[in-house]
Amino acid sequence: MSEDAYAELRRGAVEVLLEKDLGAKLARGRPLRVKAGFDPTAPDLHLGHTVLINKLRQFQEFGHQVMFLIGDFTGMIGDPTGKNVTRKPLTREEVAANAQTYQEQIFRILDAQRTEIVFNSTWMDRMSAADLIGLAARQTVARMLERDDFHKRYAGGQPIAIHEFLYPLVQGYDSVAMKADVELGGTDQKFNLLMGRQLQEEFGQEPQVVITMPLLEGLDGVQKMSKSLGNYIGITDPPGEMFGKVMSISDTLMWRYYELLSFRSLGDIDALKRAVGEGANPRDAKVDLAVELVARFHGAAAGGQAREEFFRRFRDGGLPDEVPEVRVPAPAGRLAIASVLKESGLTASATQAVQLIGQGAVRVDGQRVSDRKLSLGAGGTYLIQVGKRRVARVTIA
Repeated sequence: MSEDAYAELRRGAVEVLLEKDLGAKLARGRPLRVKAGFDPTAPDLHLGHTVLINKLRQFQEFGHQVMFLIGDFTGMIGDPTGKNVTRKPLTREEVAANAQTYQEQIFRILDAQRTEIVFNSTWMDRMSAADLIGLAARQTVARMLERDDFHKRYAGGQPIAIHEFLYPLVQGYDSVAMKADVELGGTDQKFNLLMGRQLQEEFGQEPQVVITMPLLEGLDGVQKMSKSLGNYIGITDPPGEMFGKVMSISDTLMWRYYELLSFRSLGDIDALKRAVGEGANPRDAKVDLAVELVARFHGAAAGGQAREEFFRRFRDGGLPDEVPEVRVPAPAGRLAIASVLKESGLTASATQAVQLIGQGAVRVDGQRVSDRKLSLGAGGTYLIQVGKRRVARVTIA
């Protein structure tokens, strides 16, 4: 494999454990079995989920066998990762419904003909109680408490249910059942991924290579993308809404999105960075990214239409050539829209801002604001328009 090809496989990864093992596996010249698991805990995927799916696609393009694991069994346990309380498990019916939507959505990225969809209930439903006890016997409580979130909860006197210890064990055993050569996961999954390596060795298999990927920051540029935080871009979002959300991210965050979400080569992205560094407008690079992402999930025509609609609103709609740029502090990480309007000078007061919102006179990134309780996250830059004449590009700092 060429250095450029290896760089693409390594692209965006936080760690490769172990790097030498990956090189040795690739050198054999046979397709690797590459696994990534997703618990169907919600019906829709967002761009944060696609970081792993994009990496699967890269392996797929280099001829490797991609295994998209739907954790329908582990979904009923509930992944405790990053939780300070016991996570509520899903019912089998909820898991099945969500799993169906996952299958429909992932093929907007992966090649359906070269993707193996796997459910871990296939082998876990056949495992007897004695088998599960035997699996649990391969680990100790002390080892489980090495996991950061378990350790913090134990030290803080917060309860840890016994079934939560089963989650990393089952995820690790998935790699045994699938004979995985490589497993991908977020940085928050490192303990579970390494459990797979350990269990494979105990079951006489060559241990998998673990590749950890970063957790994608949401629109606020601070916290990881999450539907519950409202800082997400859903892959089923309408084209115009998706386009506007991408355009709202900061210029700095844009390059992070390019690295983890774009299918453009590293060379192309480096060329874009150089151009911006030499004076090109970063907005144009952001437009290209927005078009690419909308086209991926809604088709090429939708990408072009979203772009034209965006510029129709902001350029052809009579906005000034020079839009003032304003920075507004948000000590708490988010700021209510009324306060944003007041602090940026777009309205005389928060009261006036609320009145104008009620009149439908306020737009953020082309979308009319109707929710007086809307808040904007720190780290984002938003094109805000009040009426026809007052406009500013506001960065929430």
